[in-house]
Amino acid sequence: MPSPLPPALRDAVERVGRADIMVGIPSFRNAATIGHVARAAQAGLVQYFPDLRPVLANADAGSPDGTQRVVVETEPPDYVERILLVRPRNRLQRISLTYPEVDGVGGKGAALRTLFEIARALQVQALVVVDSDLRSILPEWIELLAGPILKGGFDFVAPLYARHKNDGTITNTVTYPLTRALYGLRIRQPIGGDFGVSGDLVDHYLQQDDWTPEVSRFGVDIWMTTTAIAGGFAVCQARLGAKVHDPKDPGADLGPMFSQVLATILRLTERHADRWLGVRGSHDVPAYGFERIVEPPPLEVDLLRLLEAFQHGRLAQGELWDRMLAPATAALVRELASDAGAAADRAARADAPRPPEPGAFSFPDEAWARVIYDVCVAAHRRTLPVERLVAALVPLYFGRVASLLLEVRELNSEQAEAAVKRQARAFELVKPYLVAGWEEAGAAPA
Repeated sequence: MPSPLPPALRDAVERVGRADIMVGIPSFRNAATIGHVARAAQAGLVQYFPDLRPVLANADAGSPDGTQRVVVETEPPDYVERILLVRPRNRLQRISLTYPEVDGVGGKGAALRTLFEIARALQVQALVVVDSDLRSILPEWIELLAGPILKGGFDFVAPLYARHKNDGTITNTVTYPLTRALYGLRIRQPIGGDFGVSGDLVDHYLQQDDWTPEVSRFGVDIWMTTTAIAGGFAVCQARLGAKVHDPKDPGADLGPMFSQVLATILRLTERHADRWLGVRGSHDVPAYGFERIVEPPPLEVDLLRLLEAFQHGRLAQGELWDRMLAPATAALVRELASDAGAAADRAARADAPRPPEPGAFSFPDEAWARVIYDVCVAAHRRTLPVERLVAALVPLYFGRVASLLLEVRELNSEQAEAAVKRQARAFELVKPYLVAGWEEAGAAPA
């Protein structure tokens, strides 16, 4: 049975009544960008789905910068209708509210849960979720993310972006290669932030009992993707072109996000082991929309910070590395951390300090795959609590990101993408190592 809606949600739903399609925007402190996102979403709903009953919903974390006010005051839907010369059959409704926390935890996932509740109560056929910091969103995104659901019978539409080679480091080093190797589906952006979800899948999400504090934060995107795959729902991708959003330096900004995503992955890997243990190889996932030739804006990354963080991790986390990694893997990463420190020292001591040169440090693909798989097995064995495993993995992630970005530094986008796909193939080839360790852990006495 559906859980009772909080009063604010119930009032909003009663005001709207019913809807066929909904665009949801989770937000916090996004007054500078959310107006553009709301405008594009409104235009997409009017232009591409004029015969459906549409609603735009914003779930905000109580932003002090007026984010909700911007959503409400963005040009009214009738203005959008005039500039598009489209006369929709139904008026576009708007909702903006402060979302309730989930078991005392707020974040992106808690905002999405509120959007799921609204979508289920309105009985929508398709829900599109878009990030609130997007600068590259176009009205066409709404059609690309909802069209495969409404016209093609799909349940989950993942985004397929053109991203700068320094962007999306959690995706490139962990979520893409691991999701591909575990479940056999080449979903390029499993934590892309912008999705299309069918009404049936929304209902499935709300029935799940594995909503953790990490899922209430940044773990929600990988949870959505994995839960859709494990539930047997039809999955595809939509070519959206470039993703331009607020830049994030992996060494400075992504530590907490990485931890929440990885903790969620480890718990999902345990929960859905019967779904992935027998999978071998991978295959493409259907992709819709025209291929776009675009070059995203550059993103600068502090490589020196990443190398130094990896080296310092050897001192701070080395004992945990020995416990959670196979002996050969632990010995190798200690050696690699020393190499990273040496590369950082050489760059820092140069007459004119500059980023390390390509080739100054390398963390091999296969070694990285074994690190991730050893951590999966350690979580399965309950060698350490998931939170401690993830904390010990963060400096290793920094080292792998530094290696990848050094490798692609002088490559074009196509060549850099080939390096990411080569790494994903390494995860597939090394997967028998994971399966053997997993089964051995399951056979061992507690």
